Amino acid sequence: MSDSKPEFPPELRRDPLTGIWVVIADRGGRPSGRFEERDVEPKVCPFCPGNEGMTPPEIYAVRPNGGEANGPGWTVRVVPNKFRAFDADLQLRRKAIGMYDWMLAVGAHEVIIETPDDDAQLRSMPPDQVALVLDTYKHRLEDLRRDARFRHIVIFRNYRTPAGASLKHPHSQVIALPVVPKLVKDRLLAALQYFRAKERCLVCDIIDQEVYDGRRVVAQNEHFIALVPFAARFPYEIALYPRRHQHDFLVINEAEKYGLVAILQDILNRYFALLGEKDTGKNVPYNMVLQTAPNTTPRPGRPDYWGTIEYDYHWHIELIPRLTRMAGFEWGTGLYINIKQPEKAAHELAHAHELAAQQTSVA
Repeated sequence: MSDSKPEFPPELRRDPLTGIWVVIADRGGRPSGRFEERDVEPKVCPFCPGNEGMTPPEIYAVRPNGGEANGPGWTVRVVPNKFRAFDADLQLRRKAIGMYDWMLAVGAHEVIIETPDDDAQLRSMPPDQVALVLDTYKHRLEDLRRDARFRHIVIFRNYRTPAGASLKHPHSQVIALPVVPKLVKDRLLAALQYFRAKERCLVCDIIDQEVYDGRRVVAQNEHFIALVPFAARFPYEIALYPRRHQHDFLVINEAEKYGLVAILQDILNRYFALLGEKDTGKNVPYNMVLQTAPNTTPRPGRPDYWGTIEYDYHWHIELIPRLTRMAGFEWGTGLYINIKQPEKAAHELAHAHELAAQQTSVA
């Protein structure tokens, strides 16, 4: 498969009013069109085994029984995004355009094809397969961080069209950025300031507070806890935290990895029980984002930039069902209106299977 040639290289422009970098990219004919409340199901799925020639050449793959690259026999496969918004072949270049800041969108944009099974659901995959996907997350983080141009790496999953997916085949995406986005930077700064003031991790204190309170805890096991945030932005939003303090997803151990698999599938099954389409077997559309530490390679002139991040930051996963859309108020103010009280959302998710059973019996 040949990449569609963009009309211009992707670039980043900084808004001086907000400090937010905006990506300007011609994504080479990416299928978008109008928003539709359905999953896109092409006649031939480029992510299915036997169709490897429909994707760019693979970057990484797991083939338990061997086999040639870019052929069948894989269990997880990573390829460049055909319609990438960032380009690793560009040279790192920054400049001023008058008063404005501009740079080329140097980076990586990859797709992790999570399973050969086109109809698989993350919530019901074999735990070992989900663990393999998490191992692939770690591999891509380690590999991309070797490139000092990439200052932050985000791994995310869009499930179904309303959440931004253009293919239904189970997959995640990886984007390596030449900047640390403002939202991420604000959170890093909040964690740093809290640590400087109290010599404690902000998230560790949040976990202790939420366990003590109990009203917003949805599920927990030995290694992870799932909470509806106190100031949740969206209905049924979940934050998944490792109970052991750790700043980076890469330091997760084997026991913790399987603890994460268990609680992640538990939460997704709670979403399905409470919000999913029982007639089609489809879960509610959702976004999943891994929020982990940025690339801590020392920056020129800032040798101590990440001096305490090992102690002050706490990685986590965010899960957001796509039940509402941002409208004029949210766009105009940056504030969110959440129509579901976090405590009530947590209660419903904690009892999702019981509520679903009651609804079934009434029906």
